[in-house]
Parts: sequence; structure tokens; C-alpha cells
Amino acid sequence: MVEVPGEASLAVLHEVVQDAMGWTNSHLHEFEIDGVRYGLPDPDWDTGTLDEAKTKLFRVLAAGDDAGYVYDFGDNWHHVLVVDAVTIPEPGVRYPRCVEGQGACPPEDVGGVFGYSEFVDALADPDHAEHAERVEWWGSDRFDPHHFDLVATDRALERLAGASATARS
Repeated sequence: MVEVPGEASLAVLHEVVQDAMGWTNSHLHEFEIDGVRYGLPDPDWDTGTLDEAKTKLFRVLAAGDDAGYVYDFGDNWHHVLVVDAVTIPEPGVRYPRCVEGQGACPPEDVGGVFGYSEFVDALADPDHAEHAERVEWWGSDRFDPHHFDLVATDRALERLAGASATARS
């Protein structure tokens, strides 16, 4: 669970998701809220995508609402981001911040849901046909799909502290 200021833009929320997932922002992405698409509009192609950098969270989401988020149209990671609550920020607290989580995030470019499953299986089994290839790609045979490092995840979000105040409005 990540707490994000309502003044943050969808562009900042994208960066929050990237940092929380441990991804590198190497692929295209898109939000969908109430049937409206938000992302990085392409001036050469009028796709009807609204500019995420000009869209503040508090203007499009309220408690109980959700937003669709797709990252890496090849791996096709679909997420549903849910607004659990809207609260008053605590004085002296840095936002965004991660307050809980579970499980390791899939590595970038692992091949989507099915590729991730195959990756985990191959690393865990030295007799797996793709074990050596996956170890070489990953750099080791160590990957714990159940591990979540709250401190590291929250630390990754530190670079975004205050981003909502200056957020590309």
C-alpha cells in the first residue's frame, strides 16, 4: 500500500508505481479512469489520450474509486489501483510513502504474467530446461517471489517527495 498526495498528477502516480514495482520506466503505459485514457499524448497521433501530467489525482479519483493502469504493452502488466481512503496528510511525513506490501515484483521484461511464472519456476529448478538461460539473464539463481522489502520500497519513493507540489501541473 502506497500513500500518495491528492495534489500529485497521474504522471507522478506512474513514477510511484514504477518505483514501488522496482521497474525502470522503460516502456509505455496508460491509465484508464471512468472510460477516459490518460498517458503521454503523442502529438503525431491523436489517440484521445489526455495528458497525465496535467491531471491531478484529487480531480479524477475519490475514496472507493479505482484506476486501470497498464505498463509495458508487450508484457502487458494490467493493474487496478484502488483509492482505499482519502485522509489528511500527517505533519512532518514524507509522501509518497509505502506503508505495506507483499511479494516480490516481477522483473522488467520478464514476459508478462506467464513469463514471470516460467521465470520463477526455471530459477527454482536446476533441472528446468531454461534454468541456465534464466540464471544468465537474471544474473543469479536467487529470486524469492515471496520477499518484500518495505524499507527499500519506501526508500525508492524518496526521490518523489515533494513531487506532487511541483508536479508538472
